[in-house]
Amino acid sequence: MCLDVGECLVDETRVWSTWADVLGVPRFTLMATLGGCVARGEDHERVFDRLGRSDWRALESEKEAAFGGFRSGDLYPDALPTLARLRQGGYRLAVIANQPAARHGQLAALGVNADVMAMSGRLGVAKPDPAFFARALELMASPDPADVAYVGDRVDNDVRPAAAAGMRAVRIRRGPWGLLQDDTDGVAALVVGSLDELAARMPEAFTP
Repeated sequence: MCLDVGECLVDETRVWSTWADVLGVPRFTLMATLGGCVARGEDHERVFDRLGRSDWRALESEKEAAFGGFRSGDLYPDALPTLARLRQGGYRLAVIANQPAARHGQLAALGVNADVMAMSGRLGVAKPDPAFFARALELMASPDPADVAYVGDRVDNDVRPAAAAGMRAVRIRRGPWGLLQDDTDGVAALVVGSLDELAARMPEAFTP
C-alpha cells in the first residue's frame, strides 16, 4: 500500500496559513481563493497569480523558515494509528508523495514508519506524471500494480493516474481537493472519509 502525504497523512492548514502570512494576505482570503482554484480545476499554484503574487517562488525559503517543517500537530489524528493498524494487518507500507525532499526526514521524526518513503523533491518527478507512479512501483520492488493500493485525496493527481498505472486507486475525501473534486470517471476502487475508515475497509479495494 502506498499513501500520499498532504491531506492524507498531513493536514496542510499550517502550510497554507504560513504562505498567507509570508505573502501578507489574510489567511481567509488565501484559503477561499485556493478553494476557488480547486473548484475550477486549476493548478493550486494559480492561487498565487490570483493574489497578485507571481513572485512567490522567490519567497520559498522565507516560507520554509517560517513553517519550520512538519510538527506532530500537523498529522491527522488517525495517521499514525492507522499506519500501525495496517502494518499489523500484514500490509507493506510506502509513503511516496509530491513534497519537498526535507519532508522525508520530518515525517520519519514524527513516527511515520514506512517500508519505503520518497518525496518528489528528491525523485525529480512529480504527480500526475506517469513516470512518478512507475518510479513508485520500482521503489516498492516492482510488485504487480494490481496488488498495490495508492491512497490520496486528489482525483487529478492521485486517483486517475494511479488507476491508469494499474494500481487500486483509493480516494480519501478530506481537504479541499478531496471535497471539491469529483471522480466523474468512477475509477476509484474505494472511497473513504478518513484513514480510520480505510483501515476498516481496506480489503474492499481489492474486491473485483
